[in-house]
Amino acid sequence: MKHCVDCIPKYKQDAPMLHITDTLIDRHVTAADAQAAMLDAFRSFGRGQAAMQERIRTEAGGVKLSTLGAVIPDQQVAGAKVYTTIAGQFSFVILLFSTVDGRPLASFDAGAITRLRTAACTVLAAKRLARSDAQTLALFGAGTQGVQHALQLSAALPFQRILICDPYADAEAATRLSAQCGVSVSFAQAEEAVAAADIIVTASRSTTPLFPGAIVKPGTFIAAIGSSLPHTRELDDVALSRAAAVVVEWRPQSLREAGDLVLADKAVLPDEKIVELADVLLDTAPTRKHADDILIYKSVGVGLEDVALAGIAYQRITAAQAAAA
Repeated sequence: MKHCVDCIPKYKQDAPMLHITDTLIDRHVTAADAQAAMLDAFRSFGRGQAAMQERIRTEAGGVKLSTLGAVIPDQQVAGAKVYTTIAGQFSFVILLFSTVDGRPLASFDAGAITRLRTAACTVLAAKRLARSDAQTLALFGAGTQGVQHALQLSAALPFQRILICDPYADAEAATRLSAQCGVSVSFAQAEEAVAAADIIVTASRSTTPLFPGAIVKPGTFIAAIGSSLPHTRELDDVALSRAAAVVVEWRPQSLREAGDLVLADKAVLPDEKIVELADVLLDTAPTRKHADDILIYKSVGVGLEDVALAGIAYQRITAAQAAAA
């Protein structure tokens, strides 16, 4: 899918600003749309044709306000994601602007966008970093992000089974996920799941490592997406030390926010081991050199992802509204 300036219809100057709900996103935007938007956006960023704003957090009285954003001229949009965190619960909004004339285009209830874009980036990373014969997914965390990762990854890769490790999941979670993904899904203990896995996704709220890195199989791809806080981590130093490379969305933000990296012993994470996702997607960085390489993708979520998918959602929804008029 190409999102160049010539391919995108110019936004009408007299068009009213829209509010786009999660329901509209779910109706008009697919996982494939999200993956294509992420690929184009990160390639634009890697070529120096887009820019990101790091997350800024402000907190008082137990309420946290976070903002992050991006400018993507190739897609004719700029914007910011703003959200609150209260008692561990997030409420997201995205504001989207035109880079043609600066007009505000839309606001979004951004829960659906956050869910879709995070898993879409993991899929892009997995397609380049995981072994092509990967058959078993170990899923740590069967909440909103965990389920979306299972859905998008199982559609993209030839999984035979998914092993869930989540002490908080209800008894029917495996049955539901099996029906959604079309593969065998069962519960497993952490060490059992890791020892069997070709791909591991950590989508938890754990503050300490979820499993010993020593038991990770050679050749495994790990996507650690559960935290963007510098004092929490899902992976231990052994896992990091065994990795041939650690791929991050954007080095400045990731090295400030990702506890997996911030808390790691510097000896296990030299600078040359850290690679940006844009370079992987542009094929300018080496990825898997050997079948036994362990490769890690550490996501914290960046503004480029939110704004890129909001731009595609705006196109889809306004086109559908025009067709129905």
